[in-house]
Amino acid sequence: NQVKLCCLRFGDTPDSYAYDGNRVRKWNVTTTNYGKSWAAGDIVSCLIDLDEGTITFCLNGQSLGTAFSGIKTGPGVAYFPAISLSFKESVAFNFGSRPLRYPGTTEPNPPAADLLKAHRLLGYIRNVLSTSIDDERLLEKDCSLWKLHGEPTVLITLAHIFNHFAPLMCKVYLVEDVLMNFLLGILEGGGSVDEHPLIQQLLDLFWLLMEDYEVNECLKQLMMSLLRAYRFSPIIPDLGFQIHYLRLTTAILRHEKSRKYLLNNELTFDVLRSVVFFYIKTPLRVKEAGLEELIPTTWWPTHFDKEGKDEREPKDESADERLRRRAYERGCQRLKKRIEVVEELQVQILRLLLNNKDKTTVLSRMNTLASSTSLLERYANWRGSIYAYIPPQLFYNGKVDYFDLQRLGGLLSHLKKTLKDDLAGKANIIIDPAEIQATSMDDLDEDEESGAAQRPFGAAAMGGALARPSWLSSPTLGRANRFLSTAAVSLMTPRRPLTQPEKVKVRTLAVEQRTEEDIEGSHGNDGLLLGRPLEELDQAVADKSLLEIVDGIVMMYNLSVHQQLGKMVVVSDDVHEYAVALKDTEEKIARCPARRADILEELQKSQKVFAEKLNHLSRRLAWINATIYSKEKMLDVYWLLCVCIRTIEHADNTGSLFAFAPEFYLNVAMNAYSALKNYFSPANSMEELPGRAPR
Repeated sequence: NQVKLCCLRFGDTPDSYAYDGNRVRKWNVTTTNYGKSWAAGDIVSCLIDLDEGTITFCLNGQSLGTAFSGIKTGPGVAYFPAISLSFKESVAFNFGSRPLRYPGTTEPNPPAADLLKAHRLLGYIRNVLSTSIDDERLLEKDCSLWKLHGEPTVLITLAHIFNHFAPLMCKVYLVEDVLMNFLLGILEGGGSVDEHPLIQQLLDLFWLLMEDYEVNECLKQLMMSLLRAYRFSPIIPDLGFQIHYLRLTTAILRHEKSRKYLLNNELTFDVLRSVVFFYIKTPLRVKEAGLEELIPTTWWPTHFDKEGKDEREPKDESADERLRRRAYERGCQRLKKRIEVVEELQVQILRLLLNNKDKTTVLSRMNTLASSTSLLERYANWRGSIYAYIPPQLFYNGKVDYFDLQRLGGLLSHLKKTLKDDLAGKANIIIDPAEIQATSMDDLDEDEESGAAQRPFGAAAMGGALARPSWLSSPTLGRANRFLSTAAVSLMTPRRPLTQPEKVKVRTLAVEQRTEEDIEGSHGNDGLLLGRPLEELDQAVADKSLLEIVDGIVMMYNLSVHQQLGKMVVVSDDVHEYAVALKDTEEKIARCPARRADILEELQKSQKVFAEKLNHLSRRLAWINATIYSKEKMLDVYWLLCVCIRTIEHADNTGSLFAFAPEFYLNVAMNAYSALKNYFSPANSMEELPGRAPR
């Protein structure tokens, strides 16, 4: 019965065995407690011993013990790996095509001969690079002095080595186990990436002595290996693993020809823009993450008013409380400094990805800057301005694709129909009739009817139906990611007024179809800034190279960032609740009569449980405050709030064209204010924001 089989879970039948790290149980017809809870990025190994008839699971290389014994074996019996996932969960399998991160007693069929050959050939290459020919004698010299040209004997020798080495670098197992570890070993000594020229020399040789398809495959597998290594690296106090992988990624991207290929190749381009490289995994298991070592002393509020709020000011603390709080704060600062190292490397990677000084075809994929000035630097300068905003014409001139996102006045098809006269009169833009015809009249009528049903009293001035719930039209994160990746463009030319005699048609643009001309403009128009309404003041606007990036940042905050901020605040709430419970338990212990030893024992057990939980949560909260609720992140959210408010103000100045403003700008303005008020305290207060006077 197929329906019945589909309803079965792994472990429900006699010959089906499962480990569930979410519920911390094992399953084989019946279920019992087993193992540890897992978290995102953990590696689970499953070992089956057909000789002993046992199954064992490991979590991040640590055995959880024998889970099942006496499993059925023999003729006609075969076992297959399987997994079940919940919504939005994903998993990466490794059946031996790549090196196992935590190999057991034996690894399944490693290519031993190829591994030995690759290691030896790479060693030969390194030896040749550190050697030059001088009067028929081999003299050691610094690798940094070696030049690619002018050493014919060395090049011929390397060509012979690469004749055997290049084919091996097309195999993912060898790239990950040999090449990646060899390159990581070069950087182990510390120092800046620039102090290790051997990596650049090796990449030069790859492009010189290997076929293009061999280099392409090697670089693709290398970047995929780095991404997997970063994603599944365990959290340790100094974040050494994450730093190590990010440094090698930076070194590879510093090589110009390799960077061009990586940005132009669709697969590796998606890898580089992946959020994985710009994410710092939060440790769920404090002990294994080493936070006990980094933050040996914990702290939490201990005095509360009747409403449960912390009522003790720092000046009212006892000497012991002050010493404990300061020791905890020092541990938090040590943690923050380590995280800042990772974040700085992530910024370096972004700078390299946005570097397009040579104006190659990378522009068509990244739309990056054509000058030596870093987009990130220009963004940082603009970010410091409280006057930054998104010009309202981006919302209706067709130069930016909003993926049919809901507008404040209704759907775009409805607005184009009802406000076409306002666009022509106020913004010198006419709607191509073909665009309206592309949408059936039934769809337009349906939009109007749904809008009329939702439109509250007094909303008619917006020129159309009010927004439906945002979940009906929100794009996927993948779409938003693609949107952001095409955001940066060439530096804007000085703004020029539109020529009034000629109307400009609006055309719908897919993200991939936008060209540099669409961004920069041509024939006297302003590209992205095309269609400035008469009501909008003719004042300086940020570089066009920044407009889409900031617009995309607002979209991303609406799609995911605010939700993540809300999830993390739960830890702060838990600390508060457990602190109140601990305080209440301590007061009960103080009032407990001496004759009730049984009650006192139970209260002391509760006190111990609450204290242990608070120690764990206070260390997790230190991590969250350093990575998410820091003062710097608070200022970022505040700046985003200012951008949204000023954007809404400028859009409101356009009169009826205000209806074209995307709904998510209003959502982000409200959510950003809520985050500043409710999420960042008590570590940081809204009173500390620029321009806010203290009480």
